[in-house]
Amino acid sequence: MPFLRQFRATPNLLTLARLFIIPFLVISILDGRWRLAFALVMLAGLSDGLDGLFARWLKQHTTLGLYLDPIADKLLLSTLFLVLTHVGQIPRYVTVLVFSRDFGILLISTLLFATNTLRDFRPSFFGKLNTFVQIVAVVGVMASHVFAVPCLNQLDTLLLRATAVLAPLSAAQYAWIVIRRVSTPIDSSASS
Repeated sequence: MPFLRQFRATPNLLTLARLFIIPFLVISILDGRWRLAFALVMLAGLSDGLDGLFARWLKQHTTLGLYLDPIADKLLLSTLFLVLTHVGQIPRYVTVLVFSRDFGILLISTLLFATNTLRDFRPSFFGKLNTFVQIVAVVGVMASHVFAVPCLNQLDTLLLRATAVLAPLSAAQYAWIVIRRVSTPIDSSASS
């Protein structure tokens, strides 16, 4: 499929809509309009689920979508961490650990990709768990402003502490996997 036509693929339109939501989400949080912000987060989550579903149903897997979807996900989550930290809802140390992990992984993967050392960057178990806990923590923090559930604040604190532990743990696991894969000698008999 030609590059410009890839923008019209339904999954990619949903991903672009998710990107379009981000500034309005930031404005809503900064203005203290938590119900609207929560609704926008739910809408973004729905678009994330639907874009993968439509890609499979409509067989519209595109190169653009391969890169755009994870970029949109990471941009949305990172923006939420930053803005929620700015308004005092997430401790700074949690956001620093999350961004340090992401920056480290981005730097290592870019160097390995640029040097043709390694091009397969599958997420690790702790990486997937870390992302899941981050999403639930952010949604929980926002939900505590919308729903009057007494134990929600304690759950948020627990999830944010888990995020602070999982971020460096998943970075360490990723580094260990990369070091192991890079240092494994290539079997020359298998390539002949």
